[in-house]
Amino acid sequence: MMQQTARGFIVGGFTDHHVHLQLVDHALLADSVLGRVIDLGGNPAVLADMQAGVEIAYAGAFLTPPGGYPSMRSWAPEGSVREIPDADAAARAVAEMKESGAVCIKVASNRIAGSVFSDEMLQRIIELAAQESLPVIAHAEGRGEAQRVAALGVDLLAHAPFSERLTDDEISLQAASVQWISTLAIHAGPTYETAVDNVRRFHAAGGGTVLYGTDMGNGPTSVDLSEREIRALREAGIDGDALIRTLAPVDDGRQLFIPGDVPDPLLARPLTPADLEE
Repeated sequence: MMQQTARGFIVGGFTDHHVHLQLVDHALLADSVLGRVIDLGGNPAVLADMQAGVEIAYAGAFLTPPGGYPSMRSWAPEGSVREIPDADAAARAVAEMKESGAVCIKVASNRIAGSVFSDEMLQRIIELAAQESLPVIAHAEGRGEAQRVAALGVDLLAHAPFSERLTDDEISLQAASVQWISTLAIHAGPTYETAVDNVRRFHAAGGGTVLYGTDMGNGPTSVDLSEREIRALREAGIDGDALIRTLAPVDDGRQLFIPGDVPDPLLARPLTPADLEE
């Protein structure tokens, strides 16, 4: 939601659609311009009790095959990964995440770092999640994985595709069925260029929904709005009202003010009475 005034724009707190709160000082969020964060991989019991001065939503644990990403990563907090050997384990994990308060299911499909779910198993997880009205978000990494998981029916990609430059036909198919969470600024060099190029064409394809997300906790990321991510989105051709839409302002009780004739989220600050004067 955004309201234009004589002096600028009034918006709610912004949304970061991809964070890892157990890897940052989440208390810093209280002084940020973020109003909502979505944790995409953490211990659900910890996240359920977490207070940060903003709305916290979460997927709970990563669902991954035995030995799959990120089960071998030292940064993964205890309880943040569920290794799924069969359909029964998948059903138990989805039910557990739902009971814990999860608003979505996160699956890992990182072919570079280990095994990935078979088509049949991933489809089963998607079916189980749909029964609980939970969208499925996939970490897709490795050549062909973004296309594979999209074709199998996931709802969102946790990262804009970065392993390869998608063809225009692949972009069009994805724009019709899958939303992308940006996370552009975690990359560098050719991988960054690939991700930005994919996002530019996805956004231009019409209907391709890009959501602002930073993978907060992946390296030295800001516990606030990321200037680097905003600049990357602009490089991909997303600016003005379209950029605000990626940030999905929420009616969280706080109000932000953006001065000027064009809504620049990097200028957002708490609203004051003076900002409402004609």
